Amino acid sequence: MRRRDKKGGKSAKTQRPKTFRRNAAKPARRRSSAATRKETRVAQVIRERDEALEQLAATADVLQVISSSRSSIQPAFDAIVQAGAKLFPEAAVTIAVPDGDVVKAISIADSNPERAEAWRRKFPVPLTREYLNGLVILDRRIVDIPDVKKPSKEQAAGRHNFLETGYRGVTIVPLMRGKEAIGALSVMRVSPGSLTKSQISLLRTFANQAVIAIGNTRLLSELRQRTDDLSESLQQQTATADVLKVISRSTFDLQAVLDTLTESAARLCEAEIANIWRPQDGVYRLAASYGVSRRNKEYLENKAYLETVTIEPGRGTIVGRTLLDGKTVHVHDVQADPDYKLTGVITLGGYRTTLGVPLLREGLPVGVIFLARTKVASFNQQQIDLVTTFADQAVIAIENVRLFEEVQAGTRELAKSLDDLRTTQDRLVQTQKLASLGQLTAGIAHEMKNPLNFVNNFSGLSAELIDELQGTLKGLSFDDKTRAQIDELTDTLRGNLEKVVQHGKRADTIVKNMLLHSRESSGEHRRVDINAIVEESLNLAWHGARAEKQGFEITLTQAFDPSAGEADIFPQDITRALLNLISNGFYAAAKRREATNIADYEPTLAASTKNLGDRVEIRIRDNGTGIAPDVKEKMFDPFFTTKPTGQGTGLGLSISHDIIVKQHAGSIEVDTQPGEFTEVRIVLPRTSVFL
Repeated sequence: MRRRDKKGGKSAKTQRPKTFRRNAAKPARRRSSAATRKETRVAQVIRERDEALEQLAATADVLQVISSSRSSIQPAFDAIVQAGAKLFPEAAVTIAVPDGDVVKAISIADSNPERAEAWRRKFPVPLTREYLNGLVILDRRIVDIPDVKKPSKEQAAGRHNFLETGYRGVTIVPLMRGKEAIGALSVMRVSPGSLTKSQISLLRTFANQAVIAIGNTRLLSELRQRTDDLSESLQQQTATADVLKVISRSTFDLQAVLDTLTESAARLCEAEIANIWRPQDGVYRLAASYGVSRRNKEYLENKAYLETVTIEPGRGTIVGRTLLDGKTVHVHDVQADPDYKLTGVITLGGYRTTLGVPLLREGLPVGVIFLARTKVASFNQQQIDLVTTFADQAVIAIENVRLFEEVQAGTRELAKSLDDLRTTQDRLVQTQKLASLGQLTAGIAHEMKNPLNFVNNFSGLSAELIDELQGTLKGLSFDDKTRAQIDELTDTLRGNLEKVVQHGKRADTIVKNMLLHSRESSGEHRRVDINAIVEESLNLAWHGARAEKQGFEITLTQAFDPSAGEADIFPQDITRALLNLISNGFYAAAKRREATNIADYEPTLAASTKNLGDRVEIRIRDNGTGIAPDVKEKMFDPFFTTKPTGQGTGLGLSISHDIIVKQHAGSIEVDTQPGEFTEVRIVLPRTSVFL
């Protein structure tokens, strides 16, 4: 091979004269082409060797994972796809298996995690030929698509899944177990193009390895099943221990624990009948049962039967015998036992071999687990030990429930005490607020009272002076025009003074109502007949309305509960609250009557009481104008009123609310329908703690 210069030409020493160049050039080119081919072949062999080594290494890694994880198939799948992702850069490798009518991806590997996650979200897909994975599994053949963007007979309706995820080239190989395709191994490339034969062969190798992993797992499962069958007794003990641990933690649902114990004891000890007996009302009653016939259960739970033939410590029953001895009682054939007395139970249940195990707490029996077989077949020691373990767990469960119920009772008492304390604190705070407000209002009232008295007194005096002025002016002679002007001025002045007096009195009333609103209570609390105080309030309100407005008429109805009884209240304040509510009902009925044809409407107000045990209910219902929703929200706010100016201060309902809710710890609710009715429901406790 000739030496060349840096530009690729021949060196000066090897150049020939022009006359020899044609003859010399041909052999040189032949030698250069042969050398190039040789170099290319060597490089190709090296690449193929390196690829083969990489494939062998990947295959060895996969086989090592398969051999070390026979109990779980997932590590083998993960190893296969991860090895494939290393050998196919910029590609995703997926193993998918059919599950019913869909195909699920159980392992995905891609150097781009976001792309892998996007591809994972495309699954599951339907197991149909419209999707490539389904096509490969159903047809049991390989599919190789160089570019999913280009038309191809192998392309299915699901090709958009590949494009949306960023894959162009797709190759999918079925996982064949015999003649059955149990899954698919796919390689999706970002760049278009087909795989080489060696790469497809590698995919088939990986697919075979996946099938081997599945087969190993299946064989191991079958082997374990055989082992389970051979060691059934041992596994029953292990499973029973696990169940008992769970039962011991279920401390708050005793019935569920007892039911589980009876069912497990019957099933694991091959007994047709199992039950648990616990003391109740001086005798032992059925607490849980399994396999007991309906007739037998009715017989055992019959009250008349239990009153005449009680199950108690004694030789006449297996349960009684177990309680008497305080230890396990095993009877080979109860029908041949001369001491057994419950022949009716034997007839109904068909008992033959029986077993009684005591529930012992501190060495004393607190119940019995009873098992029976309908054929003569003794229980073995392993089964007796199992039931003894169940008995210990039942005692633990019973004790846990007892302790929990005691804690719950104590917690309820503490919660009630806390609620009472909070109520007392709230009422104390309210009392302090009312006391502070009362002091403030009293000071304001004292300061306002003097100027109000001054205004009222001097207004009245000024009105009298006007009369004297008019009398004096009558003795003087004025022309008609002047006399008319004087009369007009004096009349206007008198009218103004009358308005001053009117509004001064209204201001005085507001101050008095503020004082009443701010004070906590009036008088002393005592036990009062509720029906009597409601009836008295009705009479007072009716007579007051008749005196205030001529022609006032309304029908009163009463529905008092004779058992309403008494309540500890402040009678004066409750009467005041009822008067406010009844008066509002009168006002609403009268207002509706003014707007309605008299012949079509009869004003009515109904009062009723009801015994609610530790509380008593009072209802006041009128068929007046009702209350609009926006008004109902604010009706108990201080100084809020819908009455015309001068007819209401807006404090009546607010005071009533404070008396009932804050002072007496009761409740007040309003049900109304605009244009039809309003009903006020008051609930008062029979006994309250007054500060």
